[in-house]
Amino acid sequence: MTEEKSAPASASILVVGGGISGLTTALEAAEVGYEVFLVEKNPYLGGRVAQLNQYFPKLCPPTCGLEINFRRIKDNPNIKVFTLSEIEKVEGTPGNYTVGIKLAPRFVNENCVACDDCVASCPVERDNDFNFNMDRTKAIYRPFEMAFPMRYVIDPAVCKGPECAKCVDACKYNAIELQMEPKTLNLNVGAIVWSTGWTPYDAARIDNLGFGKYPNIITNMMMERLAAVNGPTSGKILRPSDGKAPQSIAFVQCAGSRDENHLPYCSYICCMASLKQVTYVREQYPDARVYFFYIDVRAPGQRYEKFYQKIKADENVVWVKGKVAEVAEDPANQNITVVAENAVTGEKIRQTVEMVVLATGMQPNAALKKLPADLHYSADGFIINDFEKGGMFAAGCANKPADVVSSNQNATGMALKAIQTLVRR
Repeated sequence: MTEEKSAPASASILVVGGGISGLTTALEAAEVGYEVFLVEKNPYLGGRVAQLNQYFPKLCPPTCGLEINFRRIKDNPNIKVFTLSEIEKVEGTPGNYTVGIKLAPRFVNENCVACDDCVASCPVERDNDFNFNMDRTKAIYRPFEMAFPMRYVIDPAVCKGPECAKCVDACKYNAIELQMEPKTLNLNVGAIVWSTGWTPYDAARIDNLGFGKYPNIITNMMMERLAAVNGPTSGKILRPSDGKAPQSIAFVQCAGSRDENHLPYCSYICCMASLKQVTYVREQYPDARVYFFYIDVRAPGQRYEKFYQKIKADENVVWVKGKVAEVAEDPANQNITVVAENAVTGEKIRQTVEMVVLATGMQPNAALKKLPADLHYSADGFIINDFEKGGMFAAGCANKPADVVSSNQNATGMALKAIQTLVRR
């Protein structure tokens, strides 16, 4: 006698988070015929990958992969995208969830053709969070050149609203609606994939490493934006304090990672990200000296190991096995002295450089703000998948620290798990 299986109340899948894992999950499910709702809190899709300059180890720009995925989403009627949206509640059981979503206003409708006339007319500026506040945009802005959806958005925290309305007068397409209000939406779905991604650990919390105190100490994600052609310096790696081309840079690994006072775990990608950024420096400044301070170097797999060995052979890269204990600034020239104990020789090293890059770790967004659903978390805030219960699954960096390749592979698997929930109920 075969067990009867009840049909799910909904054959739809909700994907929460529009980064690379969320995009992959949504596309894999939609392209085999399932209806997918893709919810993203930012005004654009692409997540952290959109902020990168290059992938490793091929050193190709992420824009090519994102552009293909954006096209696939645009052409697939099974995918409905909600940006500027957050999940407020999740009720129900596998196969039958009711989800409440809050949609914040964009203040720009679908008539927008991204012509820039509104930007030229806007008198108000804001810090550009996409570039980690290293430059500024107008109150009405496009997050980045290839943003999806290709529409402007208004920051209500700084916009003067109807009392200004210069952007409204400048727009020939009636695309700007300053009276837009927040909305709520209820969806019925059969499965949910949480692809809520990660946030760089707050380097200002690491007292001994000087971030926020000395301008020439930056984070690894800030370095990505400095090296990107659409970044705050049009791709030139320059010292924040004076715009000088640095001739010596220190890369400090495990900034807040593997530390019981901050993130006790290894974030997996930091070593490879820093090795990649060494190539940025060496390409722009062939004579620059690079100092690489590390506890251990993690280069998992043959391709990554080959990439590491190539950089290790560079005579202009100095390797120091030792955790950085402190940093200090010379107020005369704003150079930074990095102090560490060499774990191999036992000697105390004091190395002065013109710029420091901190390899801050990955902190899951769910650790900063718990999700409104019945989920289990690790002590560090990563979502633990309960495959026996099913129904809701975590993909990519919501589940564990991962690189882009691993995140894509994992997201494909979670798309299958979501589909199995619909089929087996």
